[in-house]
Amino acid sequence: MVFHVEPLAAILYAMEPDDHVCLCYRVSLRKIRSYLAREDPPVASLISECLDAGTGCGWCVPFLEHLHAEHKKGLVPDLQVSPEQYCKARTGFRKTGTRDPKVVQAVCNDDAASNPEKSDG
Repeated sequence: MVFHVEPLAAILYAMEPDDHVCLCYRVSLRKIRSYLAREDPPVASLISECLDAGTGCGWCVPFLEHLHAEHKKGLVPDLQVSPEQYCKARTGFRKTGTRDPKVVQAVCNDDAASNPEKSDG
């Protein structure tokens, strides 16, 4: 039996700490959370500089920015997307060079509302 999961339905799930945010360099959510808590970087780009996340295909950059923004708000950095949907959307990004706006907006919508000048690319 095959189940089809709609993209927005999959957003009801959250990544687990050991799921990879950066699939190129296998950087987990746990590692990013630990880095943010330990170093409290002033800008999101330091996540890439120190952990290499976001320096491969670039897929995870808006998600790294989202995690950094949550940290700066005093929240536990989290991605409200299933690992399966995240990987599927990244596969599409690798093929087309564009991010699935449904996934990015669903995960990062609070950041876009607070900073409408941010682009996804």
